[in-house]
Amino acid sequence: MGGAFLLPSLKARLGPDNTVAAGTLGTAAALIVFASLHEPVAVAAASMLAGASWIAVLSNLNVSAQVALPEWVRARGLSVFITVFFGSMTLGSLLWGQMAGLFGIPTALLTAAAGAVLGIVASRPFKLQQGADLDLAPSMHWPAPMAAGAVEPDRGPVMVTVEYRIDPMDAAAFLDALHKLADARRRDGAFAWGIFEDVAVPGRYLEYFMEDSWLEHLRHHDRVTQSDRAAQDLVHAYHQGADSPRVTHFLAPAL
Repeated sequence: MGGAFLLPSLKARLGPDNTVAAGTLGTAAALIVFASLHEPVAVAAASMLAGASWIAVLSNLNVSAQVALPEWVRARGLSVFITVFFGSMTLGSLLWGQMAGLFGIPTALLTAAAGAVLGIVASRPFKLQQGADLDLAPSMHWPAPMAAGAVEPDRGPVMVTVEYRIDPMDAAAFLDALHKLADARRRDGAFAWGIFEDVAVPGRYLEYFMEDSWLEHLRHHDRVTQSDRAAQDLVHAYHQGADSPRVTHFLAPAL
């Protein structure tokens, strides 16, 4: 409870990454005390430190996972996060139990403390809450696809093509922006993506991406976020002409 009250001010001063590092160091210190000392007062103090450290680490990891996920996939993403988190705890329990049985409890605790410190160093390149600055609200800016008649929801696969006309001098910058947009296409449901250049017409490019079914493509329309829209606007800025890039939808023939 004390850790929960202190957490907001600690996070404001240190930021999420350093707060997690401090919580991990606190856990390592508590493990060292458990392995080295046997006085009830010292062990009780170390237990309080371990509890506060647990709250600091767990809350920051949970928040980081949530802000990195748009609404449509947040529940599934968090379920994967929780599965990995508690699965790792289960495997760790087996590992440290075996080590304690072979080498003794103090050795297992000291080894765990050393592993926690090494984990801080190994995880420094990976920053938390990188998605906090992203606008993951649905943009809902894609128009409904035009179809000559009713399309069965489970019919597929669907191939969407987007035709661009750009200045050949902008090709490198255009392709760089397009490959960043491709990440969003895949994240929102595409299982294949590619870009082709017309050998007869310089500056004419055809992007394609494929999805499992017509229903999956309609869901893609709802999944596009404001951040995805910003990436798309950057790509469209290279397109020449009064009209927007031409979008066409293709369905695999029904057998």
